[in-house]
Amino acid sequence: MISNDTIIALATPSGAGAIAVIRISGQKALSITAPLFNSAFGKEVMQQPSHSIRLGHIVDNGKTLDEVLLSYFKGPHSYTGEDVIEISCHGSTYIQQQIIQLFLRNGCRTAEAGEFTLRAFLNGKMDLSQAEAVADLISSDNAASHEIAIQQMRGGFSNEIADLRTELLNFASLIELELDFSEEDVEFADRTQFKSLLEKIREVLRRLIDSFSVGNVIKNGIPVAIVGEPNVGKSTLLNALLNEERALVSDIAGTTRDSIEDEISIGGIGFRFIDTAGIRETQDVVEGMGIQRTYEKIEKSQVTLFLVDSIQILLSKERRNNLLTSLERIKNDHPEKPVVVVANKMDQISAADIEKLQNLLSPIEGIQVQLLSAKTKKGVEELKEILLGFVNTGALRNNETIVTNTRHYNSLLKALEEIEKIQLGMDQNLSSDLLAIDVREALYHLGEITGQVTNDELLGNIFANFCIGK
Repeated sequence: MISNDTIIALATPSGAGAIAVIRISGQKALSITAPLFNSAFGKEVMQQPSHSIRLGHIVDNGKTLDEVLLSYFKGPHSYTGEDVIEISCHGSTYIQQQIIQLFLRNGCRTAEAGEFTLRAFLNGKMDLSQAEAVADLISSDNAASHEIAIQQMRGGFSNEIADLRTELLNFASLIELELDFSEEDVEFADRTQFKSLLEKIREVLRRLIDSFSVGNVIKNGIPVAIVGEPNVGKSTLLNALLNEERALVSDIAGTTRDSIEDEISIGGIGFRFIDTAGIRETQDVVEGMGIQRTYEKIEKSQVTLFLVDSIQILLSKERRNNLLTSLERIKNDHPEKPVVVVANKMDQISAADIEKLQNLLSPIEGIQVQLLSAKTKKGVEELKEILLGFVNTGALRNNETIVTNTRHYNSLLKALEEIEKIQLGMDQNLSSDLLAIDVREALYHLGEITGQVTNDELLGNIFANFCIGK
């Protein structure tokens, strides 16, 4: 997959802006640029030292296209490991296209999605997991996902995997050596040390695998379904959480006919709130479809906020019974998912009624209760703290490795399976040749993560998801 072409692409977002950056990488980056750039100081571009910036003009057959800053990074000391030039021009879309087309006519070709980072990987500037972290860093939209991406891009995850693979590889070499002396029936690999290493690798793999459940929701945002009967204030609560008028609010029951979603960051963690249609018996076909979607959203959410009207719960035994029935159904269907009963409209009841309401709701086993007023926003911050408490951010604070990539997760599972096969084989005193098969498989799956074992199809799938220019 290594290409000798010199590639070019816009590295900044498309559209007009103050400044745009055009990136060029390849063996001919400097020679293609030199005749198209007139330095303000009359110096030749070919003599420009690495890691320097020069002011000048991009010229097309004597016509000045723009005054630019030209940055030069000589390979291998560049992002891609090749000669790289970055042109900082004015952000007019016309200027961007004129410069790019000029370079295309003079020997460059348009970069494919992720091709700059692909070249960095192929040229040994980063391993595959670090390259994938680049895409995660670009798409990070909260503090937690940013922290994980930075840690992975710096090699925290890949270093841990590489160390395990190196230790396993050393023992694998000794086991393979035993196969060459099979007739002498000798053992070069100390079986006691090998068992200790396998247990160590198994514990690390399990820790990394377990971290995926946290890492995945941090990376993609934690979906929270806001459910309840019609007209209890679900849309008002969504607006209060988002601090904007996102959902339509009215006194008419059944106003929300479809789910409305929006995301905010709480304590650096992304939460995706879903306002759903009110749950009730209805003859309205459209509203009924919305209620069906409500149950689908509960199925897909990580947390459920069950909103109730404080006044109705205080006055109506039937409402309390309906609440208990609904909660029992949700907990039976999804026992692993946290549910919070949110008693709304507390601004409309007395202090004595608040105490009575707390006594009525507190016996609900395994379910937290939060009283608030979505209208006045009293209690909303406390609800956010409850939601944040559902996320295990201890690993982030301790700078532990967290797995967020599904491909890494699958490779870790396969590697763990092979390690457990080796342990079983050791307990059954299997021969070295049979152990060697499972050791090779474990090494293969660990190597898949960092790119020590890869293929063109895998790389194509990974880098196809990158933006062009990166």
